[in-house]
Amino acid sequence: MTDVDVLVVGGGPVGLSLGLDLAHHGIDFLIAEAGDATVDHPRVGSVGPRTMEFFRRWGIAEQARNAGWPPDHTLDGAWVTSVGGYEIHRVRMGTVRERPASDVSPEREQVCPQHWLAPLLLRAADERPTGRVLLQHHVDRVTPGPDDVRADLTDVRTGRIRSVRARYVVAADGASSPLRRALGIAAPAIHETRTFRNILFRAPGLRAALGDRAALFYFLMLSAGLRFPLRAIDGRSLYRLTVGVTGGPEATMDAETLVRAAVSVDTPFEVLSDAEWHLTHRVAEDFRSGRVFLVGDAAHTLSPSGGFGMNTGISNAVNLGWKLAAAVRGWAGPHLLDTYRTECRPIALRSLDEANVNLRRTLDRPLPGHLADSSPEGERVRAEMSERLRRSGAQREFESMWVHLGLRYVSPAVDPDGTEPPEGGAGTWRQSSVPGCRAPHAWLPDGRSTLDVFGSGFHLLACADVPGIGPMERAFAAAGVPFASTVCTEPDVLYCYERYAVLVRPDGHVAWRGDELPADPAALVARVRGAEPARTGVPA
Repeated sequence: MTDVDVLVVGGGPVGLSLGLDLAHHGIDFLIAEAGDATVDHPRVGSVGPRTMEFFRRWGIAEQARNAGWPPDHTLDGAWVTSVGGYEIHRVRMGTVRERPASDVSPEREQVCPQHWLAPLLLRAADERPTGRVLLQHHVDRVTPGPDDVRADLTDVRTGRIRSVRARYVVAADGASSPLRRALGIAAPAIHETRTFRNILFRAPGLRAALGDRAALFYFLMLSAGLRFPLRAIDGRSLYRLTVGVTGGPEATMDAETLVRAAVSVDTPFEVLSDAEWHLTHRVAEDFRSGRVFLVGDAAHTLSPSGGFGMNTGISNAVNLGWKLAAAVRGWAGPHLLDTYRTECRPIALRSLDEANVNLRRTLDRPLPGHLADSSPEGERVRAEMSERLRRSGAQREFESMWVHLGLRYVSPAVDPDGTEPPEGGAGTWRQSSVPGCRAPHAWLPDGRSTLDVFGSGFHLLACADVPGIGPMERAFAAAGVPFASTVCTEPDVLYCYERYAVLVRPDGHVAWRGDELPADPAALVARVRGAEPARTGVPA
């Protein structure tokens, strides 16, 4: 029998990230992955800014930045009649080398496809002293009990069965999630299920042939099935064509024919794989059953439009990681683990809705005749379509900082101050220290971000020499809750943090704020460690 604090079922990006966050808190974990970690058909392409902030915390951001994407390759999105055909509209994003530093984060979104990202995360998780990753181990049975969870793992190579006893189990076992189904947690479809093909191909000469017409995403405008992105995967020779096949002829067309239709440049290519997949829009009705929790695709699946899926899952994993650590260490209140569902399920629903808005924008866009004609009529139709794309907010998928960084948790473990974050969407969002929001980024005189100050416990950021920090320290210590404080009187920090004192949780979200410290710090500690139950009106 192997004893471990947390057993993670599934070693994809979200499961491995949970392992890294548990290691950040010094918690023992075991990740069981049924596969061998080989990625033949990469799906995930971009690592969002919030995920990069977590990578920064875990010491792997530099590896993701240098994974292999060429710094001189454009990050633009282009709407085209075909790749190499007429360009109708372009959202200019520059290159990694050209783009300026972000005003709202110490990190930028990075292109790091799954065949680069998976081994990076696997190596980092397996190197952590408090954790271990078992590849090609299938979890056959999970038996929850009042004080622990028993699981049987089978080595698929040898048939040997390993018994594990864990304090908690986390299901990161994908969209079909056998563990979620075994627990009886429903995940009903919210929107229509659609079928797609992802065709991975290699075309070494395509980038050079396109020259300054190259892009990261090419949104095709050919037909009902060929209206989805063709994406550059590695910036050199690897590309992925997404084809809609729901009720269309593209379901039976061979991959080479589809690539030739999408790419009008005469350049050699080789189809590497052709995978059919089903787009489902689901959010589990609960994210917890006793000592078993759901993360990633096991908890929610959404359209890849906008790149929110993996990044939402990793944010959920970080939300859960510190709460599991608190429970293992013994300082969690009796209701802290319940706030995982309360806080994260609404965020999953919001991400699903925004991703579906992006998908519907593509699905509902008309494809008028003459769009690819070499004629005055073709020029007129393309000009009209360019204006329609501009007015429809086509650039929204590329300007989603407010989705990645603007999420706000609402639960009994967050102490509200009666204010709301400023409203904002694409192009207008700004940081806020309203309780529940991600703590803002600002640069410090020593070159660090405010985000670099926060550790694995609660952290009080004082933007002035506020009295009462001593009683706060004693109140946290009496409850066994890790706590630290920093006084920073930089004007830029006060501007971002908006109050003289801001308490930041271990996941980097604001738990409380005020211009003076509370008269009863013990009551605040009780709240933020989950000693209070949910009340009427708190989202579930």
